[in-house]
Amino acid sequence: MLTLRKLKAKNPLLGAFLWIYAALSVYPLVWMVFYSFKNNNEIFVTNPFGIPLHLRFENYFDAWSRFNVPVYFCNSLLVAASTVVGTIVLAVTFSYAVARMQWRLKEAARVYVVIGMFIPVQVIMIPLAILVRDFHLANTYWALIVPYIAFNLSFSSMVFYGFFRSIPVELEESACMDGASIYRTFYTIILPIIKPAIATMVIFVFLSAWNEFTMALILITKESLKTLPLGLLFFQGQFTTNWGAMGAAMTIASLPTVLVYVLFSEQVEKALTVGSAVKG
Repeated sequence: MLTLRKLKAKNPLLGAFLWIYAALSVYPLVWMVFYSFKNNNEIFVTNPFGIPLHLRFENYFDAWSRFNVPVYFCNSLLVAASTVVGTIVLAVTFSYAVARMQWRLKEAARVYVVIGMFIPVQVIMIPLAILVRDFHLANTYWALIVPYIAFNLSFSSMVFYGFFRSIPVELEESACMDGASIYRTFYTIILPIIKPAIATMVIFVFLSAWNEFTMALILITKESLKTLPLGLLFFQGQFTTNWGAMGAAMTIASLPTVLVYVLFSEQVEKALTVGSAVKG
């Protein structure tokens, strides 16, 4: 199989297209960083797209110390991390049970979970708000964590189910013949094989929870529990003159997502070929 580098060497047009695509993809992030170091005059008049003439680190100081960004940041981090852990644990165990075990109505259960992918958030917002109120979860972290897990569970389960189906059954049969229990087989053999899939879903679920706005806007009204998307919204409404500090806040909000992708990008690349590698 030809590597990407060999393909680019054989086809210069493909290489040029990939470089242009990469530049267009990265430029918004670079522009946001430049934006965060400018003042209002540079942003709107003298230098809207260029490199900052002076690095104004005070924008970051203002965003962090004056505009409640640390509280929003910690809230988003707690909610997103809890969502990732809850979604991965439930999706992996459910998908393994459906893909490997024999029990009644397992196909009905799988279809029922997958159907959740096709339900728009806007359709269930009123029933969700009523449930959150009736379970006394309003204005708590659980008001966001539980719905986020529920909404990410369908797609995560479908992905893990596909990976489990690609793993040869002979691996588990061999472990069983050696005396391993189903739990030992799952933790020592199956989980290491699906690490690329887990890394992929960690990125997907983290981004989904970190950037979610609609449910957070409706279910959270307490200032001390607001997440970054909500904080940035009210930041703009209340402090409309300090655009440089707003750019700094947006840059701070983007750092965890970039960091998560950098940490798990290698595993994501492996996820594209793990199925064929296992079968081979």
